[in-house]
Amino acid sequence: MIKKVQNFLRNEEGASAVEYGLIVGLIAVVIVSVLITSGTSLLALFTNISGALSSAASG
Repeated sequence: MIKKVQNFLRNEEGASAVEYGLIVGLIAVVIVSVLITSGTSLLALFTNISGALSSAASG
């Protein structure tokens, strides 16, 4: 019985899964922050394109 408990405490398979989960979480945070910071720039770009297309169509 003591041998089984010692083997259970030495088992590190779950630690790998937790580490992969943390890495995936950090990647998701980076992606969201990049999208939030670049969202304003993209909005301005598409607004400029929309205005140029509208003036070209009416001009």
